Amino acid sequence: MLNFKNIKIKEAKSFKDRLFGLMFKKDINYGLLFKNCRSIHTFFMKEQIDVIATDKNDIILNIYKNVKPCRIIIAPKNTKNIYELPKNTI
Repeated sequence: MLNFKNIKIKEAKSFKDRLFGLMFKKDINYGLLFKNCRSIHTFFMKEQIDVIATDKNDIILNIYKNVKPCRIIIAPKNTKNIYELPKNTI
């Protein structure tokens, strides 16, 4: 069973938002949604994050807890959306 904290999710729409995501941020208190995305990296991150990969219907395909900086995540083949969340959100 999963437990999620109540957290605000912002959509990364612009090129800049998608490029930088949560890089260089400390004390992250919101999540980011990357639509039509299957992979992310955590280079230049200041802290760990939780990541959720979902399909086109937002059904969870994979969960990555406490992903450390300087990592690359390539989600499952049917992934359509990636959520970057503060660590220990899940």
